[in-house]
Amino acid sequence: MRGVFITLEGIDGAGKSTQAQLLREKLVARGWPALLTREPGGTPAGEAIRRVLLDPGQALCAAAEVLLLAASRAQLVQEVIRPALRQGQVVVCERFVDSSLAYQGFGLGVPLQQVEAVNQVATGGLEPDLTLYLDLPVEQARRRQARSLDRIEGRQNGYHQRVRQGFLRLAEQYPQRIRVLDGAAPAADVAQSVWAAVEPLLQRWRENLAQGGGQA
Repeated sequence: MRGVFITLEGIDGAGKSTQAQLLREKLVARGWPALLTREPGGTPAGEAIRRVLLDPGQALCAAAEVLLLAASRAQLVQEVIRPALRQGQVVVCERFVDSSLAYQGFGLGVPLQQVEAVNQVATGGLEPDLTLYLDLPVEQARRRQARSLDRIEGRQNGYHQRVRQGFLRLAEQYPQRIRVLDGAAPAADVAQSVWAAVEPLLQRWRENLAQGGGQA
């Protein structure tokens, strides 16, 4: 049996954590076996890497960011995501490879082919069945960030503009997988849009299982 893998993407402040939690709650309420995780992190090793990556006191080069994120992702895929998918669960993950492409590729200028190659090793070729990209202007995202900023959030607006444009480029490149949602809308409206995108995928998955298949 193969479960369903859903990722949420967006610049910092777009509302990914809120929508990921709301989606998991709705899945569970409707009887779907669901797991929520995040990147970087999601495992003890990944959380340790997350602390290094986001520590404003750390001076990391772009290559180090790519490799550390890939290491956290490899552990998450091996320890959490693949086992859950084998059990037939719906896995909701806040960030995945698209974030590395947007943040380190488009944002920092690391060649996309290099980012893709490293992450091919980290994920073993695993790709989301559906990616929900919450689009939000950088200035509006900044206004939502009342707390102190981490090492990556604290970069200048121009960097985050490149990241946003990177996400939009990826959405254009992979329209069958990536759905662009209005992250500026009220949270309840965004949640409705998220469910409208997810529900047909779950219906196809259920139909495939009934026919003896295991993938959406």
